[in-house]
Amino acid sequence: MSFVGLLEGIANVMTPGNLLFAFLGCLLGTLVGVLPGLGPVSAVAILFPLTTYLPPTGMVIALAAIYYGAMYGGSTTAILMNIPGEVSSVPTALDGFAMTRQGRAGPALAIAAIVSFVAGIFGTVVLYLVGPPLARFALLFGPAEYFGLAVFSLTAIAGLSGRSVIRGLIMAVLGMVLAAVGIDVGSSVTRLTLGSEALLQGFDIVPVMIGLFGIGEVLRELQEGSPGIFQGRLGRLLPSGEELRQGMAAGGRATVLGFLLGLLPGMLPSITSFLAYSYEKQRSRHPERFGRGAIEGVAAPEAANNAAAMAGFVPLLSLGIPTSPTMALILAALIVYGLIPGPTLFTENAAFTATVIASFLVANVILLILNLPLVGLWVRIARIPYRILAPVILGVCVAGAYSIRNTMFDVWVALAFGLVGWVLAEWSWPLAPLVLGFILGPMAETSFRQAISISPAIFLQRPIFLGFVVLAGVSLWLTRRWNLGAGEKGGAEAEVRAAK
Repeated sequence: MSFVGLLEGIANVMTPGNLLFAFLGCLLGTLVGVLPGLGPVSAVAILFPLTTYLPPTGMVIALAAIYYGAMYGGSTTAILMNIPGEVSSVPTALDGFAMTRQGRAGPALAIAAIVSFVAGIFGTVVLYLVGPPLARFALLFGPAEYFGLAVFSLTAIAGLSGRSVIRGLIMAVLGMVLAAVGIDVGSSVTRLTLGSEALLQGFDIVPVMIGLFGIGEVLRELQEGSPGIFQGRLGRLLPSGEELRQGMAAGGRATVLGFLLGLLPGMLPSITSFLAYSYEKQRSRHPERFGRGAIEGVAAPEAANNAAAMAGFVPLLSLGIPTSPTMALILAALIVYGLIPGPTLFTENAAFTATVIASFLVANVILLILNLPLVGLWVRIARIPYRILAPVILGVCVAGAYSIRNTMFDVWVALAFGLVGWVLAEWSWPLAPLVLGFILGPMAETSFRQAISISPAIFLQRPIFLGFVVLAGVSLWLTRRWNLGAGEKGGAEAEVRAAK
């Protein structure tokens, strides 16, 4: 992709229609992000049906903007009210809410917005530079390589989504099984339909996602109850020179860390935010300040999760591999319009790809301009009792599920998966592997069939495939080591939640 192509993409984004899609995506994403219990995945899942009526470019621009907006919204309520709108904002709440109690909410919100903006711009530039070469590398891929890539992605996400590798793998396999329901395209044989005509069409990804992450989150929030709200003052908005220096330094380190980790399948933004917070605390000469209003404790997790979110687009657009449930939804959006991620996305659809990448720059600018003046509005919305918000959210979920294929079957699917998601979360079974298994299962099956039809020995003759197998093994081994260490320490996330 040439620099001229990127400039043309920026020009395309600046058209009134695409600017409107980006603005509305940021606005709606932030709105959903500030609601307790609903994070980026829920925001994209709930609002996904609305974007299906847009042209391809507008659809992806809106979804990406919703994603970024939801991530920013989670930090606002974490800082002002000690209510993380999403998991990646949990460490932000430790020092952000402490700063609010000290009358320093303004600097906390400002530094969160600034480092998020810098991380987003950095990620966009790297995507522009790295995406095309990585896509050209994908030209070397055949059926065996794609099968190896799917296996590696599934093992990585299965291992990094929970402390039990076995549970993660089981959930990944379950997702593949659910994706197999319906009529097999290769043989026209019905599979796992249990004699039901409704199941012949299989499960659509949107009702499944709405159920797991929309309805399921509402049920969990209703069960746990809403946390208390602190009536704090914003104070001055801009940080002091020393606060800005400390925050930007921490944000810069966390941006690089978050982006590099975000390239790995399964390394969700929420994980990188915890790691970045832990790293800043460990390297600090005064670690006792963390949890008591250290501005680095706000900057590091916010920069890390935004950089990791941006990094997820690199393997998605270049290789077609979603590194998180949100990326899986955006992959589904591309597939809806017949846009297959990989080399052709940067060649035959270069104008589309340049416009989408340019929209990331514009969306980050919109968020910076949009959110700080509207902080008071988001706070008032987040203070609405959840007993009032829950029916509204459920209504949007049901309408979204129905609108995909205009059938009540999808509504029942969403409600059923909402219960499934709630039960699985109660039993500490990770949902991310199920989602990735659902998305990657068909690709893995098709690639395996094609490779076998060529020659069973092809798997031993392809070094790239063997490399992915080795990476899958290393991923599982590292996960086992990591989980053992996390078990000895009690788990960073559990400690943070217990401290609230």
